[in-house]
Amino acid sequence: MELQEKFDTLKEVLKKAGSGAIAYSGGVDSTFLLKVAYDLLGENIIAVTAKSSTYPEREYNEAKEYIEQLGAKHISIVSEELDIEGFSKNPVNRCYFCKTELFSKVKAEADKYGVKYVFDGSNLDDDGDFRPGIKAAKEQGVISPLKIAQLTKNDIRTLSKMLDVPTWNKPAFACLSSRFPYGKEITIEKLSMVDKAEQLLLDMGFKQLRVRHHDEIARIEVDPDERSGFFDLDIMDKIGNEFKKIGFKYVTLDIIGYRTGSMNEVLSMEEKNI
Repeated sequence: MELQEKFDTLKEVLKKAGSGAIAYSGGVDSTFLLKVAYDLLGENIIAVTAKSSTYPEREYNEAKEYIEQLGAKHISIVSEELDIEGFSKNPVNRCYFCKTELFSKVKAEADKYGVKYVFDGSNLDDDGDFRPGIKAAKEQGVISPLKIAQLTKNDIRTLSKMLDVPTWNKPAFACLSSRFPYGKEITIEKLSMVDKAEQLLLDMGFKQLRVRHHDEIARIEVDPDERSGFFDLDIMDKIGNEFKKIGFKYVTLDIIGYRTGSMNEVLSMEEKNI
């Protein structure tokens, strides 16, 4: 479909739904969805944001600020993944447990405020990666309007720019749990290390990045075009020294650079079918 046709389809899906609670993270997809849904349905749309140790404070504050600017109703809930039995052991289907809890809590808020559906920001590109959370969304009856409209990530960025949505060029973000190899225990202390390390790199001007936690080793991924930013002795020394203060013993740069779901590269097809 042409982009305008996809956009029209999205609006028809939302109009037909009539009301909904959006699982809102403040990322590119859910922000665009919130903007379009609120413009169409006004007070029949609520944004539900979940606070947890895997969700950096900076992301929550940005999400909250945009909701306030838009004027939509904002519900803040706590969805602490580390309290879910088995989650901290970081199994291959970790995201399934997380999303099951999240969507059940968003659904409870939807029922409480009398809105009919729960929406998420999944888009067409999400079908191309290993995402156990999609199974949880289906089981919880969550609707993915962007996917129904066949909108890709690039489509969403293009339309967001046209609508003056501030996240149109925001770097992709995933919860901090995605920084750990499967099977490695996730703790609040380790999450804090990753959060501090990524904040340091953001403060230094890097934009699209991940700090992968491999026990004593920090593996830094940045956008391929940003890799040359490390080719300076002062910058390397600063990053190395600060990361060691955070708790890492060794600091490495992934020479390939950032790519979505790099931790999934070690999974077999059997593991992805869990």
